Amino acid sequence: MASSVKSEGLPVTVDDGSLKSQEQSKGSAMTKRGVYAAVSYMASAVLLVMFNKAALSSYSFSCVNVITLFQLLCSCSILYALKCWKVISFTAIEPQSTTYNPLTLVPLKTLIHTLPLAIAYLLYMLVTMEAVRGINVPMYTTLRRTTVAFTMIVEYLLTGQKHSLSVVGSVGTIILGAIIAGARDLSFDAYGYAVVFIANICTAIYLASIARIGKSSGLNSFGLMWCNGIICTPILLFWTSVKGDLEVTMNFPLLFYPGFQVVMLLSCIMAFLINYYVFLNTTLNSALTQTICGNLKDLFTIGLGWLLFGGLPFDLWNVIGQSLGFLGSCLYACCKLWGI
Repeated sequence: MASSVKSEGLPVTVDDGSLKSQEQSKGSAMTKRGVYAAVSYMASAVLLVMFNKAALSSYSFSCVNVITLFQLLCSCSILYALKCWKVISFTAIEPQSTTYNPLTLVPLKTLIHTLPLAIAYLLYMLVTMEAVRGINVPMYTTLRRTTVAFTMIVEYLLTGQKHSLSVVGSVGTIILGAIIAGARDLSFDAYGYAVVFIANICTAIYLASIARIGKSSGLNSFGLMWCNGIICTPILLFWTSVKGDLEVTMNFPLLFYPGFQVVMLLSCIMAFLINYYVFLNTTLNSALTQTICGNLKDLFTIGLGWLLFGGLPFDLWNVIGQSLGFLGSCLYACCKLWGI
């Protein structure tokens, strides 16, 4: 099992010239591992949104930061156990028998190198959770599609990534669909919309940071997750204590209700899986591909959101916009699969 996991690590020694040309190439086909990472991310992402929405809305749990804290603690616990049992490694070339610091498991220099990524991750998680709570699921997924525009800009600024006209056209179709779908939203919430757009910016910065720092740090997906966790968890623990969220959580009347505990447990498990697949998908493919995968899974998220939580009346223009966005995502997937 260790060897199969180890093969998923990031390449550490890469020729600078080939890396630069690969990052700036306008069209490159996805590998089988890239397709696997993308599909796995979409499946876990749909379930994560549903479990988070259930905890925040169905059980009226108001402490968004505490959910994120639980998810980080769960992720760190799983990674620490797997690392100590020598099931996984944090780098592509690290032998399983290598000695390690039992506290941090990675050098301090590596932690410092990944600090910008950890900060971007923390902002991404907190703002996204607030966005899920502040707006209904269908409109949340609709507005989140505009992330592709922010991602293309940030990706170009940080990594110099350029895209073909076919990719740009498919992204334009997604944006047009989002505009049409949101133009006649009957449950408009200015605060909720503002939080979603802030989440889009945080997501773009976070994904572009993965593509950049992931390649230069020598860490694989598990290593990046671990550094994020041990940096962000103490910060979030301090923040929730200062805000009084931990006290509110302890006094939450449904804290020991089996249904709520199951939802929280599943949310933590899905958060671990989705974090791994986000890193894997972004490093194997690109930040923009990761964003498009989020759009592709939205069709299922929207359907489940309507069925389980409601919140958005039927509107023909909304359906047209959703369809355009889904069509643009499919066009982008075809472009990447065929290397157009």
